[in-house]
Amino acid sequence: MKIRELAEQWEQNAKGRLTETAYAIHLDVEAAARLAAIAEMYPKRTPEELLGELIGAALEELEASFPYVRGQQVVATDEEGNPLYEDVGPTPRFLELSRQHLQKISDREGL
Repeated sequence: MKIRELAEQWEQNAKGRLTETAYAIHLDVEAAARLAAIAEMYPKRTPEELLGELIGAALEELEASFPYVRGQQVVATDEEGNPLYEDVGPTPRFLELSRQHLQKISDREGL
């Protein structure tokens, strides 16, 4: 989800699955003021819900921004028969680590 799509979702009051793990963070003054403004604009959401959704959207955008690094191994061909090479950049490692941590969290919290 893109960050710009969050406001639309906030208007609809949708919620996702939450972990039992809590994270405490300190915001700089400007970020705290912006969060307070968003919380006032979308009173159906708590500041914690807003932060969680903002972090989730930022992580999705971060993943999408990782560069593709062409490897040597051909993993598929496109519709025109051209070879598609494996990605040896940070994306595959990020995805694998994300899957591992998702499994650990799911096991720990019984999800």
